[in-house]
Amino acid sequence: MNGRVEGKRVLVTGAARGMGRSHAVRLAEEGADLILVDICTSLPSIEYPLATAEELAETVGLVEAKGRRVVAHIVDVRDEEALKAAVDDGAAQLGGLDASVANAGVLTGGTWDTTTAEQWRTVVDVNLIGTWNTCRAAIPHLVDRGGSLVNISSSAGIKGSPLHTPYTASKAGVVGMSKALANELASVNIRVNTVHPTGVPTGMQPASLHALLHDRRADLAPIFQNALPIVMAEAVDISNAVLFLVSDEARYVTGLEFKVDAGVTIR
Repeated sequence: MNGRVEGKRVLVTGAARGMGRSHAVRLAEEGADLILVDICTSLPSIEYPLATAEELAETVGLVEAKGRRVVAHIVDVRDEEALKAAVDDGAAQLGGLDASVANAGVLTGGTWDTTTAEQWRTVVDVNLIGTWNTCRAAIPHLVDRGGSLVNISSSAGIKGSPLHTPYTASKAGVVGMSKALANELASVNIRVNTVHPTGVPTGMQPASLHALLHDRRADLAPIFQNALPIVMAEAVDISNAVLFLVSDEARYVTGLEFKVDAGVTIR
């Protein structure tokens, strides 16, 4: 099948690299035009570097190479007004909006007694409130003709993965928020679903979490092991789920927790 989202206009946050870039390219391959958003700067409480403006420009080039239109903005999803302005501008340039993919997220590592209030605020603000801000910016463009909101959660949000509690809590929160929106927006034919990946090599890997699992809490390592014989999934595996949920193939799919988790949540 080709052109599965032909002519759709889709917002993707956290689009400069990793899964966000993969989502953007996969959607472009199937005919979508894109609004791309990324913070393009690092944050003090996040121990790994975040994406850069150069990486966002590279994603833009990859989408354009597929023959699709693209509008990009450097925006922090925690900034509701700036995000709304970016989405409004993109929708104006592309002639509307049909879907959004709230992908931007951050991760910290730590035990219960070493996790700080600053880490909590940063992770919840980006992962949960940032996802809300993304939905809030997109919904006004969808209410008259329907559309799809795809919110990237995590297998952690289902399984309760330890040693990154703010992340796990924020991703569980994304599920509750998305189901509430799915109920509220069904009457205007807006579908809201969550996607739950297992580990994916995206650069979102704090060294502290790796050290904890290997040096201090090796007993918890089995919680992170997949049922299928892989260590991690590839970003495109998650993007294929996003593609389905954005497409009309999923026209009656809403409130779904779509696991692409190699079985980690059934272990």
